[in-house]
Amino acid sequence: MPATQASNTGQRSRGDEARRYMRLSIFAALATISLKLVAWWVSGSVGLLSDALESFVNLAGAMFALLMIQIANEPPDASHPFGHSKAEYFSSGFEGTMIFVAAVAILWSAAPRILHPQPLEALGMGLWFSAASTALNLGVSLTLSRASRRLRSVALEADARHLMADVWTSVGVIMALIAVTLTGWTWLDPLIAVAVAIHILFEGWRLMRGAADGLMDQALPVADVANIESLLDEYAVRGVHYAGLKTRMAGSQRFVHLNVLVPGDWRVDQSHELLDEIEARVSAVLGEAQVTTHLEPL
Repeated sequence: MPATQASNTGQRSRGDEARRYMRLSIFAALATISLKLVAWWVSGSVGLLSDALESFVNLAGAMFALLMIQIANEPPDASHPFGHSKAEYFSSGFEGTMIFVAAVAILWSAAPRILHPQPLEALGMGLWFSAASTALNLGVSLTLSRASRRLRSVALEADARHLMADVWTSVGVIMALIAVTLTGWTWLDPLIAVAVAIHILFEGWRLMRGAADGLMDQALPVADVANIESLLDEYAVRGVHYAGLKTRMAGSQRFVHLNVLVPGDWRVDQSHELLDEIEARVSAVLGEAQVTTHLEPL
């Protein structure tokens, strides 16, 4: 019971910190939307407009992720005895869906401009606003990425990767629009928008696939499983073996189940002391996990 309480306390603490980082992402999304809309307004560039529309997806994704983090860190109850941590995967799926919607909107806006290119106005000033928003997104993405690894937050990781994709998209738009300025080929602008749409479609697919993997109880990374197996192998010298090792991830939580095989002449109290030791060590190796063991005789 104390171990379970400690795990729940740690989960709540990580959840509180993850929510603070997600609020940072929301504020950053509002700021970048403002900067990019100004960049589009002063330049008339559909490429910059596509970049601004994609930032609305960032905002919607961050707001939904904040809600899912809140749900994911609710304590276990009678209906959800293993907790609600899988809720974070819904944020990845939602963000992927919103990306698809934004991509369709971008393609809809760019198609007429391919057939009827229009001159761009005040492009230099627009690029400065776009560059400022890109720098802001880069800083927030790197911050969220570091936090996601430390807090093991699926929602923070998805948002960080989405923001980084937005950074590369914005860099591509800026570089291509510079080419428009140098060459005068205005048809490059809508082609940039189409390229942006295709790029974020792939990002949306990646996020949706990752959400599906998580909801289907994906196993822990190979390196983590190898560490568990190495630890369990140490008990072979005491005549103790294991079987049926299974692992899974649910948001920031990790679960391990295994059968522990002990000599048939061991006492019950001796066997259960061993199980407590194994559960504690496996949890420590993973940095915190819910470990379930089943005792069997050799």
